[in-house]
Amino acid sequence: MALTLNEQRVDGPPVPAASVVLLRPASRGFEVLLIQRNAASGVLGGAWVFPGGKVDEADHLVDAAARSDRSAAELHAALGEPAIAEAFALAIHVAAIRELAEEAGIVLADGGIDLAAPGVRLRTSALVPWSRWITPVQPTVMRRRFDTRFFVARVGRDIEVCLDRHEAVHETWLAPAEALERYWQREIDLAAPQLMSLVHLARHDSIDSVLDDARAAGVRLIEPHVAQIDGLRTTCYPGDPLHPVRERCLPGPTRLSFREGRFEPREGFTILLRGDA
Repeated sequence: MALTLNEQRVDGPPVPAASVVLLRPASRGFEVLLIQRNAASGVLGGAWVFPGGKVDEADHLVDAAARSDRSAAELHAALGEPAIAEAFALAIHVAAIRELAEEAGIVLADGGIDLAAPGVRLRTSALVPWSRWITPVQPTVMRRRFDTRFFVARVGRDIEVCLDRHEAVHETWLAPAEALERYWQREIDLAAPQLMSLVHLARHDSIDSVLDDARAAGVRLIEPHVAQIDGLRTTCYPGDPLHPVRERCLPGPTRLSFREGRFEPREGFTILLRGDA
């Protein structure tokens, strides 16, 4: 099923959210976990995404700072966002771990699956801040806005996925290049942040390369700029002539047009994989 173009403007601040890009070793390079959202979902129904969701009140655990294996100050520094409070930085990490447990049954914690239970220690150190995506006021395929922090995390080859079968109904592990090829063949649907994230991952040949780049470059802030070009809703990214930020922060295309239910670069499929762009 194809994604549907949204025609509505969404006013108001975006909802804070967190998403985890899980990477596991493969015989050649690495694979990334993608889960398919329930087709009945009001947010990207039927699309393949990384596990994640909005920050809940419960993520502001009273004793989370004592149960995290990194301090709130360390997590705050890693995000590189001086405008937010340390407690909120901790809550974002807790949300990422909780959503991963709820949707995929993968627990980044020691001491039990109930993250709120006393004695459970949250492995926030497993999460490496990678990017921050803020939905524009006129989302292309949603009727909600999110301010999502994406984290990358390494897991072992033998990791087991146990979906909730409610929000997430199917899972797959794919090499980034294979995921992009399947997208182009219309075998899977991807929203723009997931598509561009896979383009970014496809430039790396190992998990170490991804994690080293994330730590060295810091969190990339992406605030897409939406325009109408040649009759198509087009999303522009930093570095594009139509984007207010002139410096590129992502590899691959600088704009995607929404055509026949999916996002496409003007240069065609090759730029999604080509290493020199």
